[in-house]
Amino acid sequence: MVSRGGWSRDWEWIPLAYVDESAAELLYRHKVMRLLQDAGLLTEERAALLLSWRHTGFSVHNRVRVEPEDQPAVERLARYIMRPPISLERILWSGEGEVLYRPKGGHDGRTRQPGDPADAFDPAEFLARVIMHIPEPRRHLVRYYRAHSNVLRGKRRRHDEAAMDAARPDGRLGPSASADRDHSPDARALRRSWAQLIKRVYEVDPLVCPKCGGEMRIIAFIIDHDVVDAILRHLAKAEARSPRGPPSAAALPAAS
Repeated sequence: MVSRGGWSRDWEWIPLAYVDESAAELLYRHKVMRLLQDAGLLTEERAALLLSWRHTGFSVHNRVRVEPEDQPAVERLARYIMRPPISLERILWSGEGEVLYRPKGGHDGRTRQPGDPADAFDPAEFLARVIMHIPEPRRHLVRYYRAHSNVLRGKRRRHDEAAMDAARPDGRLGPSASADRDHSPDARALRRSWAQLIKRVYEVDPLVCPKCGGEMRIIAFIIDHDVVDAILRHLAKAEARSPRGPPSAAALPAAS
């Protein structure tokens, strides 16, 4: 998923009105071939053979355009790109016996009807097929390049912050200006969104107290490692202490 435009060296956004799919596909294929050749992973003969194929093996599709303000459309497009290998809505299992899975029509060369029978699998075999699609630990499936990379995004953010500080009428710079931005309504909304994202991914609300079930509120964000370690050590010691029980009968004064 790429942006229709680019940034200049002066951080000016330059939009592109039209992108030819065929030209972009051929350009991207040659870029990848050259990258593999420079890395010594592809020979000239093999590259010539791949370039002679009728189908390039790459695909560029620019008929779906999403405006930056249309956040639901951006989320739908990202979900389509990051879609899992199977759909939970098409799985049926009673807890024993076979796993029934109804694949999406079109993969076997014909259109499936609603009444078509689902494919039956042994539970262990079904899990084995699903595990094949699970990536290895710490293997990134999403990569950000150029203007979307973390390095350039950080540079662009610092450039925008410097421009905002320079445009302030009172001439304040640095932490004071950053503090004003941190307390803006947009910044507060971004700080609240992290809990919604965690709830959406892990299906657990991090703002619900695990002991009483009440809603917790954010008091502060602590990013100093020494302070965090001190708080965790204090909590560990508090949990290690056993609660003080009632006094024993021997310790009570005798009644006269």
